[in-house]
Amino acid sequence: MSEVATHVTGMASRWRWVARLLLRRIWFRAALFSLSSVALALLAAFVAPFIPYDISTKIGSDAVDNILGILASSMLAVMTFSLTAMVSAYSAARGAITPRATQLLVEDSTAQNALSTFIGAFLFSIVGICALSTGIHGKSGRVILFIGTILVIVIITLLRWIGHLSSFGQVGNTIDRVEKVAKASIERSGFGVAAVPRTAIRTARTRAVFANETGYVTHIDMKALDEIACRLDCAIEMRLMPGAFVSASREIVRLDHEDSDCDHDIRAAFTLYHRRQFDHDPQLGLVVLSEIASRALSPAVNDPGTGIAVLGSGVGVMTALLSGGTAEVLGRDLVRLPDLSIAGLLDDLFRPIARDGAGVVEVAIRLQKSLAEIAAAAPAAFGLLAVRAADALSRREAAMTSSADLESVRASYLAHWVDRRSSAGKPDRAPEVIG
Repeated sequence: MSEVATHVTGMASRWRWVARLLLRRIWFRAALFSLSSVALALLAAFVAPFIPYDISTKIGSDAVDNILGILASSMLAVMTFSLTAMVSAYSAARGAITPRATQLLVEDSTAQNALSTFIGAFLFSIVGICALSTGIHGKSGRVILFIGTILVIVIITLLRWIGHLSSFGQVGNTIDRVEKVAKASIERSGFGVAAVPRTAIRTARTRAVFANETGYVTHIDMKALDEIACRLDCAIEMRLMPGAFVSASREIVRLDHEDSDCDHDIRAAFTLYHRRQFDHDPQLGLVVLSEIASRALSPAVNDPGTGIAVLGSGVGVMTALLSGGTAEVLGRDLVRLPDLSIAGLLDDLFRPIARDGAGVVEVAIRLQKSLAEIAAAAPAAFGLLAVRAADALSRREAAMTSSADLESVRASYLAHWVDRRSSAGKPDRAPEVIG
């Protein structure tokens, strides 16, 4: 019974993830709204016999005809306007921010709901006009059409959409989106630096399972792996994280069991895609944040404010990752998670900003403060952060021409790192991997 329950739970976990992906596809929402609108328009013919005659006589046929006609003509124009606005926002984000951030704009729920509502209202009005012209509704059916017309009136949606366009695709809004999705991926993935370190599997029966496809790991069904581990009564050591690129030569798990019949099920627990996804990949969020800052700090753009804003968001993500993110305990705890390289995450976020903002004193000082803020929230990573702070200072010394600016950056470094290390007795370095 326990194995069956675990299997059902694993399937539910995978289906929840698939359902979440479908809900973020604009075609799915548009199709759902459209089918609902058509069903509502056709429902009038079946509900008409239950409508009291005195109510139907109070609603003139011309009122419903005119409203449906106005709705059909206006929704077509609104759809064209909305699509144009969305495509413009995508193009602006791709050219001025980073192409990786466009994925978040495409999956924006407000934009998808607005466009789906407009399409659904257009189809409702068209089907309603056709039904009225055939006379299948009768006078009582017009009441249902009238009520349905009131329900699909999109004034609130349109006003909300217009307000949403004021920030849709802009740099600040995109930074907030990336920070939010990165924090959500930390909570959703179950991988975190606060997890208990696991010892590697090393026995005479230990063998590796390799991938048979090529792509990026976008989802790992942990419950399915735990079911396999319970069935085989052995531990499974994961060898990669979401976001990793795998090929046929890449080892995905290692287990202490000789039977290879389970290899297909193990591979099925890893979902591969041709590009990385934000859902379970916090590292991708950090990479996108650094790309936004790098483009803003380029000589062509020269926008230090955006670089400083990215550092603020990066502090929030790294703090959440270092101080939270405990791994989920599964079943008999037989699935062993890989250690998370904090050094790599720090380099993904801060090294591009330190490189491209080396000559900007405001960014240099803010970078030292950001690293210190993360160290205050996660003392175990103090040594790693101190190394990155020293590297950032050396880049400033090589790039800055103003001695006054350079002294300001040195003063910030001394205040946050040298004085603090000597007073707190921190080691010069910390372990390169925190499990």
